[in-house]
Amino acid sequence: MHWDFVLILLFLGTAVPWLGRRRVRQLMQMPQTTKEDRLLLYASTIAFQWLAAGVILWRAGAHGISLASLGFQLANGGMVALVSVLLSALVLLNQLVSLHRISRGAGETHGILPDLAKKIFPQDFGERLVFFAVAVTVSVCEEVIYRGFAQYVFTNSLWESVLGGILASAALFSLAHVYQGRRGLVATFIVGTLFSVTRSWTASLVPPILAHFVADFTAGMLAPSRFRSSGSVVEDQSAN
Repeated sequence: MHWDFVLILLFLGTAVPWLGRRRVRQLMQMPQTTKEDRLLLYASTIAFQWLAAGVILWRAGAHGISLASLGFQLANGGMVALVSVLLSALVLLNQLVSLHRISRGAGETHGILPDLAKKIFPQDFGERLVFFAVAVTVSVCEEVIYRGFAQYVFTNSLWESVLGGILASAALFSLAHVYQGRRGLVATFIVGTLFSVTRSWTASLVPPILAHFVADFTAGMLAPSRFRSSGSVVEDQSAN
């Protein structure tokens, strides 16, 4: 494996989780976030993600790795489109069910993820527009990084093992979300594995990018109102 690839993977497996946990600790220590706090968070996320993806594509290209090898292709367009629709629909259904349970007070309404969501998700129309850019950025860049670059490198470094590349890239992806706690770590590994399987099957990043966007954008748009509804339900139950 090339030395710069080793450094990139080490950064993804150590620095990214540490930076994520550090940022989350800072957010959790804040009683609440302001509009300025959220917009600054969105801007820094967009900048960091595009910078990381750009460096990775630069180094991959320097070693002669084509964009097609990283999943930038639309061969078998019909199958890619079908898988994209099915995967996105599955992710959307899962998000809607989870958010519905939260709004009824049946889901998790306390803990690191709900508390974090209340602090980082958009609160007005202007923030939602910026959050749309965040969702696009994260879905494209993280899929390029983990399902494009990391999966390719792991597959070719682990004796051409497709399964090894899928599991290793999913593990690295879940590490980036270690700030979500144990449940989030497991859930992210499962999602990462599913996305890696579709990337391997279709040889395209399109299905995981679209599904990733659906997951993040749906949560950002609907979660705030669902948490408010959940709070009302909890208050009513307490009153009774």
